[in-house]
Order: sequence, then C-alpha cells, then structure tokens
Amino acid sequence: MTEPRPLAVFDLDGTAHRQHFLESSPRDWRGFFAAAPADTPLSEGVALAREAAADCDLLYLTGRPERCRADTEEWLRAHGLPDGPVRMRRDHDRRPAVRTKLEALRGLRATRTVRMLVDDDPLVLAEAERAGFRVVEADWGRTSAQLRAGQEREGRT
Repeated sequence: MTEPRPLAVFDLDGTAHRQHFLESSPRDWRGFFAAAPADTPLSEGVALAREAAADCDLLYLTGRPERCRADTEEWLRAHGLPDGPVRMRRDHDRRPAVRTKLEALRGLRATRTVRMLVDDDPLVLAEAERAGFRVVEADWGRTSAQLRAGQEREGRT
C-alpha cells in the first residue's frame, strides 16, 4: 500500500476589498462574508497552490463560517484553483483563528504528512511553527487591524 501524498494547507485570502465592512461598530460580519464571492484571487497565492499541487494534495483551511461553503467552493472552481477539500469554521464557533487552525492542523497530522501551511496571520504562523509545522507567510495580501481583531479576539474569520 502506498503512502498518501503530503498535504499543503492553504488559508484563503484576498479580503482587502471588503474590509470596510469591519470599520463600523458593530462590525458588519454578514456584509463582510456576503461580499466574499467578489474576492480577487491573489496571483502569488494561486501560483503557489498550483505549484504545490504537483506533488501534494491541497486542503483549504479557512476561518470562514460553514454557511459560506457554497460560495467558497464555487469561488475556488471559478478561479481555477487546484481541487482540495475546504475545512471551515462551524457557524457559531467564535474561538480565535490560532486555536481553530492549530487544532485542525494537529488533527491532520495524526493521519497525514503536512508539508506546509500557507497563511497570512502572524499568530497562526508562529504557533504552527512552534508546533513543528513548516510555514509559508502569505505576505502578498493586505489585512486591516479590524480583520486581525476579528480573527483573534472575535473569532470570526
């Protein structure tokens, strides 16, 4: 029996055009996620995903809530990203991204080799690296302070 291909785990980025939904108080999370289908793919991330798919299975690990699944999977197909399952946050899960993503990575590692994690969140990257994962910083996207607060303090993405 052959060993499965390693996993390359990719966060989904490209939220710059919709970060204005998070500048009001209270933050407009419904509008933020409703605008996700208009995200522009980031060419650096797309190229890296295609390159990784040559010798890895891809898995998309996102903080988006489960209610965004149909839009997210359609967006991946529409932009020609490599196939791979999408792991999403439960709709009412408000834990910080660093907790949810590390939990998912540890679960994946129990059955598969995780070759790398590609993410833009410095806290997620630092904790993943401490846990022994190879990390690649997706520094090609722009993330606002409001989005960072949503990721880490409000558990929204």
